[in-house]
Formats: sequence, structure tokens, C-alpha cells
Amino acid sequence: MHSMDWKESDAVKLLDIVTYPDKFLKQQTQPIENIDGQLQALIDAMGHTMYQAPGIGLAAIQVGIDKSMLVYDIQPPEDGHRLNVLINPSIVAREGTILSENEGCLSVPEFRADIKRSERILVEAVDREGNPQRIEAEGLLAIVLQHEIDHLTGTLFIDHVSALKRQMYARKMAKKLKQQ
Repeated sequence: MHSMDWKESDAVKLLDIVTYPDKFLKQQTQPIENIDGQLQALIDAMGHTMYQAPGIGLAAIQVGIDKSMLVYDIQPPEDGHRLNVLINPSIVAREGTILSENEGCLSVPEFRADIKRSERILVEAVDREGNPQRIEAEGLLAIVLQHEIDHLTGTLFIDHVSALKRQMYARKMAKKLKQQ
């Protein structure tokens, strides 16, 4: 069951990560209209969940919230946490091609693949205070942002691999679910 409404009382707990093949992950997210205390609590809980997973990016849809928002932190853990928040992000320009090697996803456990991504991107969004952001990204940051923004449009990184690899993974997960 996915909750569309976020309650501030939920803020302290870890959020459940929705996993493939859950159809909820295929949804297009809704734009965020207003930044309030409830949204700030959700951002904090998403950050906490991402760090605990551990991951370097998490979209709201992955925790059962169909809103256009993501959090990420690509700093090495030994440098401390620097949580970044993008609300209503969109990629407005792309350039070049890069192979994202061994890409993984918290919503697609036990699966990694090489994915073709844009080498450089320009992202527009607002931060958690509502300030407009323009991020020129390349390298790991560009890969993470493309991966998370894909989630907001209902695209999983597994959608970028061959149908055969997808079917093999789907069968593996179906078998696993039966064993539980």
C-alpha cells in the first residue's frame, strides 16, 4: 500500500523503499505546489532513508510518495553528509554520451548494469527553500541526477537494459517472492 499523504509524525522513522516490479514505480509524479513543514519533514526522512540504505540518491516515488522531488549526496561518506534536494527538477539540456558502469538502484535490488547516459546535463529545479537552481552536471553527478529524474517520470534504470536482461531479473525476483 502506498501512502499519497505524508504526515509529519512519520518523519522520524525510516521510510520503506518500493521495489520492482511494483507498478507504483511506473507512475509519473505530480509537481509540488507548496513547500511547507510536512514537505521539510519528508525531505529529512528521505535523506535519513537514503543514508541508511545506503544510497547516493532517492526519489520520492521510491518511498511511495508520488511527488516530483529527489534527494542526493555524492560526497564520500568520510567527508560527512551534504544532503541536496531538488523539487520539480527537469533536464533542460543534454550533451554527449557516457557509459554509467555497474549502475544500481535501491528499488531494483540485486541488479547492476552498464547504462548509456548523457555525459553533461543542465537541470533546473528549486531547492528545499524554494530557491531556483540551475545545475550544470557531469560525471557521477550527471548520472545520479539522470537516474533520479528518470524515477520521477516512471522510468527505472532497468528500462534502459535489454528486454532479455529485464526478463531474467523479473523471473529471479518472482522466484524470490514465492520463497518468502
